[in-house]
Amino acid sequence: MGQEILINVTPRETRVALVEAGVLEEISIERGAQKGWVGSVYKGKVCRVLPGMQAAFLDIGAERTAFLHASDVAAGSVGDGKSGATINQLLSNGQEVLVQVVKEPLGTKGARLTTQISIPSRYLVFMPGPVYVGVSQKIEDEAERQRLKEFVRQHIPAGAPGGYILRTAAEGATDDELVTDIEFLQNMWGKIQSRAGEATAGTLVYEGLRLVQRTMLDLVGSDIDKVRVDDKATFEELVEFARQFMPELLLRIEYFPDETPLFDVYSVEDEIKKALSRKVSLKSGGYLVIDQREAMTTVDVNTGAFVGRRNLEETIFKTNLEATQTIARQLRLRNLGGIIILDFIDMEDEEHKRQVLRALEKAVARDRARTTISEITSLGLVEMTRKRTRESLEHVLCETCPTCEGRGTIKTPETVCYEIFREILREARQFDVQQYRVIAAHEVVELLTNAESGNVTDLERFIGKPIKVQVEPMYTQEQFDVVPM
Repeated sequence: MGQEILINVTPRETRVALVEAGVLEEISIERGAQKGWVGSVYKGKVCRVLPGMQAAFLDIGAERTAFLHASDVAAGSVGDGKSGATINQLLSNGQEVLVQVVKEPLGTKGARLTTQISIPSRYLVFMPGPVYVGVSQKIEDEAERQRLKEFVRQHIPAGAPGGYILRTAAEGATDDELVTDIEFLQNMWGKIQSRAGEATAGTLVYEGLRLVQRTMLDLVGSDIDKVRVDDKATFEELVEFARQFMPELLLRIEYFPDETPLFDVYSVEDEIKKALSRKVSLKSGGYLVIDQREAMTTVDVNTGAFVGRRNLEETIFKTNLEATQTIARQLRLRNLGGIIILDFIDMEDEEHKRQVLRALEKAVARDRARTTISEITSLGLVEMTRKRTRESLEHVLCETCPTCEGRGTIKTPETVCYEIFREILREARQFDVQQYRVIAAHEVVELLTNAESGNVTDLERFIGKPIKVQVEPMYTQEQFDVVPM
């Protein structure tokens, strides 16, 4: 069984799953209220230029201002135009600039922008500016690389400057297919220029491809056996899109009208639930613990119930080796990005360390996101980075717990009781009242009236005032009020 793409569509949400050999490998979600940003072109207005950061913040009509670094300003696109120019030479407050989103808003940060516009098609990516032709490094056959490069170079329209990058899918493309893509991209760029000339600042000029269309361009290839869609309208749109850009895929697109939900048939819903858990089980009995934080993501490898058959070193080696495959899958499935620290179990054998690192490199090589991996340190840690252009699965589907506020723990009832005692003493020193009423969660009140009742009596005797307790069902375990009466 090869790869399949499953597309689940509801009125306000579209979900796309990549399943390989019956196992969920990737999941992407696009919601009506949180549309995809990457690839969209805006006419932005510079709000603030920050020389100290060599960057500027632009208003593109979003809730938060977007970020443009000097290194993302293409030579010749704005301002001074020369390479290495400072942000002050490139931009000024109030200036209007045509920009494209390269990274979605993440957490409290706005979108990341570039002035180097790129418009994708099936086989090519067009980038206005200097005339040049590049070829994807994944096309390894030198003769094919030269054929593609020469053909595109000869068919660049006169008077329409711009560069082209041949995508991996272009390998084996016919002359007619390449010409069609070139014409499509030129027409699209002409429309963008026309709209940009009429648009006001903070306006969307060109909307990047929707999730389903991006999937067709980026994922669908010779390795994809089927594309199954559970929505009739989306199915028809996909068929039309394929007929125009990739006719060879028409027979692989199927409408899935079954009464049983598509994601249930492939157990995708269960896998999504598992992907939100900290703990990930390994087949051997070991497990991973994945913690996603603001600064980085950590992955801890443990042997768990796996005891091996020979010796401890062999058990550790096999657990680490198995963990590399699961780690690579979890990074893709959860869409984890930024700095990632892998805490493998300590290995003594240097050859084992090399094999684990090579296995990890091989496992992440299939990842479409760019990754870099360091050597294993003396502590058994591997530092790696994975390019992040959109929110992780956890950030899309979840929000910070209002009780623990992201700590992952809450204070025990005993800790809260002692906080209440200190608060009563603080109040007693400042005010002369008849009595005190403590309002708290059930667990805390139960402790005050049972195990801590002796301490409550001692405190009453010390302050010379009675203390009453009251349960408030709506309070969390950490919440309480001390009310003077």
